[in-house]
Amino acid sequence: MVSLDRLVGLTLLLACLTKHTVHRRRVFTLEDRLAMLPRKKLPVEKSMVIRWNQHHVPFINAETDHDLAVALGMVHAHLRLGQLELMRRLAQGRVSEMIGSIGVEVDRLLRTLDFGRAVPAILVGMPPATRAWLDAFVRGLNHYLMQTAALPPEFDLFGLRREPWSVTDILTLGRLVSADVNWIVWFQLLKFRGDADWPRLWRKLLEADNLPCWTDHGNADRDGSALLPILGAALRSGSNSFVVASTRSAMRAPLIASDPHLSLILPNPWVLAVIRSPSYHAVGLMIPGLPFIALGRNPWIAWGGTSLHAASSDLVAVPAEALAGIRQREEELSVRWGRSRRVRIRETQWGPVVSDIPLLSASGDTLALRWMGHRPSDEITAMLAVNRARNWTEFRAALDGFAVPGQNMLYADESGRIGRLMAVHMPRRGNIPSDDVAVMPEPTDGWGAPATSSELPCLADPSQGFITSANERPQEGSPFIGRHFSPPDRKQRLDDLLAAAEQISVETAVQIQCDVHWTTALAQCRQLLAWLDFPAMARRNARERGFIADLTNWNGGYDRVSRGALAFELLCHHLARILISRRRREAYSVAWGTRRLIWDDVLSADPGRRQRALRLALRNAAKAIGARETWGSRHRLRLGHPLALLPVLGRAWRFTDLPAAGTSDTLMKTAHTLTDRRHGSRYGSVARHISDLSDLDHNYFALLGGQDGWLGSTTFLDQVPLWQRSEYVVLPLRPETARVTFPHCTELAP
Repeated sequence: MVSLDRLVGLTLLLACLTKHTVHRRRVFTLEDRLAMLPRKKLPVEKSMVIRWNQHHVPFINAETDHDLAVALGMVHAHLRLGQLELMRRLAQGRVSEMIGSIGVEVDRLLRTLDFGRAVPAILVGMPPATRAWLDAFVRGLNHYLMQTAALPPEFDLFGLRREPWSVTDILTLGRLVSADVNWIVWFQLLKFRGDADWPRLWRKLLEADNLPCWTDHGNADRDGSALLPILGAALRSGSNSFVVASTRSAMRAPLIASDPHLSLILPNPWVLAVIRSPSYHAVGLMIPGLPFIALGRNPWIAWGGTSLHAASSDLVAVPAEALAGIRQREEELSVRWGRSRRVRIRETQWGPVVSDIPLLSASGDTLALRWMGHRPSDEITAMLAVNRARNWTEFRAALDGFAVPGQNMLYADESGRIGRLMAVHMPRRGNIPSDDVAVMPEPTDGWGAPATSSELPCLADPSQGFITSANERPQEGSPFIGRHFSPPDRKQRLDDLLAAAEQISVETAVQIQCDVHWTTALAQCRQLLAWLDFPAMARRNARERGFIADLTNWNGGYDRVSRGALAFELLCHHLARILISRRRREAYSVAWGTRRLIWDDVLSADPGRRQRALRLALRNAAKAIGARETWGSRHRLRLGHPLALLPVLGRAWRFTDLPAAGTSDTLMKTAHTLTDRRHGSRYGSVARHISDLSDLDHNYFALLGGQDGWLGSTTFLDQVPLWQRSEYVVLPLRPETARVTFPHCTELAP
């Protein structure tokens, strides 16, 4: 039964959403939005001018580093204040302040994860220059927050007040976006630990990316569990990145390309900027609220990256003899439209007890979360040093202090050098358990003095003239890095396309980033056709013969207009439903190698049973496909505010519903579950970056959505048509170029 206060809170939230849903949003032009910027009495030392292009991207040219940091804080607040305020409250476990009692269990989980746990120690060890930079950034953010006359719609919708930011808020937000990608896998697997075949299932999930992909042709509820799909989309991260040496480049200079894979939500998880001051001159993608270029370039080097999928956490099974030593504290939650709540949080020497959370308690054991992010480390200092670096030595030295989230960082410089390193702090683990998601603590578990980037394998100037990364398992011989990795399909596709190109140009990089061919799927499709028995096809009805023709003519491409891609997905869906139990499919859906796990069960099935299942799946799939349907008819690009995840009313907060190309394992990633329904992708490619190091101005970017986070702004969605046409926004490093291509000016005065 739903408690009365939860029911009242839900009713009030729905009423609030309905009010804003039916209210016609005003349209804000770029000029309207720029007029909202406070321009006078700023906490800066000298006057400055911020130039803006037509897509609302700033070129900030400051005479001092302090003023650049202040201006960056202003710009982040101007473009993404609503998004930042939601992220701040999420990082601090204050969701119920915004949405009422239905957020209490969310807050219980977030307070237990305790993203700000290491922040006091981080501040103690932070260099004075970094602290001064952060202080200036916060001053700029707060000046906008407190001085602007207009606040974004989220303030009214969620009952927010103007609340000054602190450096602690910024660092806590940084830990939120550093959350371990393994958590969403582990947390959803806990309910399977009691199954009789759990150890075997766990071992199989650990090897999901290594399972065979084909064979020869001759052969919203009360306990808060509705939160997991939402957190799953948020924590899922991947990315493709590659660098090309000058010897393989059509421009005779290195080239770098990256496209990060994150949640498909609006505002976009990234913001674009060009920055220039005495110490900094860079262009690239920034995480809202964090004052550094995360992916981009400066005049000397360029950098990109992909998630390393590092094992930066352990789920520790707390021994019985340690239970008496568990500490506990209570925290008070403010609840919108209701009374405040107190939640109990228990702590062990290894970390917080996560099994106290109702949706994580299914296994029955006391489980603690040990996370590298609960230890002090200074990613802000590391990334600011990357932004200033001029060579491979400085780049490597900068990232030795980067701990979480673990990244494969790719590098190129103006001299022609390319490289890759692992930016992470890793426990020096000894025995790696293979039969359970939870581990028993050991005195020599390697957490006391973790290994840093300088001790882990790196690669520089390989003979093939390029380096690629796509969340793949590290090569054999590497130290233990992680448990769960993406299948090698995207990595292999990158390698194949780059190796096949005689000279690699910006145009080649664009084609690669937009590639939607999946070689593995084509091989599996041909295997299924072989099993279907061609001589018997003539006896099938016209609908099934047409369906088989669609499969036979398919080239493996997941284009929006492909009928073969839809036919293959429908056949796989129905075959999996017949051959594999629902509970096992649910477990497989949590892993990174879902399709390989399913295919392994198809291969290992009794041939007679598989043949019968395939015939029935063919019949069902052929009935399910419409006469004019294509992949894009079912696979959709739905972009919306986080509120779009809500049932019914969420549709009003969805801003696009377009045919989508790609799939979970293509380079242009649009991840989805195996389904026969019309569906939207939850995460995938959200931004694109290409830099040609032969020219300071040859930097190409695109956001899936737009630069501005203000609902109703003309730059909220303006890059979607560019994304659909595979076009990019050019962002120069030269100030003289910006004076021509960034026509809008904002003058800021002390």
